[in-house]
Amino acid sequence: MRLLLVRHPRPDVAAGVCYGSADVPANAEETRRVHTTLSDAGFPGPLPVYASPLRRCAGLARLLAGDQVVFDARLAEMDFGAWELRSWDDIGRDAVDAWNADLLHYRPGGGESLLQVARRVTAFRDALYAAGHPEALVICHAGTMRLLTAMQGGAAPEQAALQAASTPHRIAYGEMLVLKD
Repeated sequence: MRLLLVRHPRPDVAAGVCYGSADVPANAEETRRVHTTLSDAGFPGPLPVYASPLRRCAGLARLLAGDQVVFDARLAEMDFGAWELRSWDDIGRDAVDAWNADLLHYRPGGGESLLQVARRVTAFRDALYAAGHPEALVICHAGTMRLLTAMQGGAAPEQAALQAASTPHRIAYGEMLVLKD
């Protein structure tokens, strides 16, 4: 299967703010730019389109595929609980250090652990593969993209989570990654 993963356009949120599962919208101008780039490249074409239901992904997905989009909550970004929409500086170094000390199981802000996120993304990937599509377009988040990339080759959720966490975050807003299994 070939997966075309697209990160959502830049959200309308201040720099330095934790916004994992917070349902913040994408910047309208950025959404138009990414839509134009993808449309000019011929996407989605006949591909099935899956997307996170969060507005920063859903808006772009609807522009690309209208009512043909399959929204799947398993594609959402990590839930950071009480950390959501707070400045990383306000969260505090001790809390971030506690998370780094137990990446798999710690639940930042009482939200989801990285292992919980990896398990739901694995469930999405398994269901997508079972659907038998030769390829699909997926509009999602950098964290989800990093996990899906780490899962190539059949890595277990625990391994994929740790690999994704150790991978530097360098996925630009609107960037596309192509995965082939």
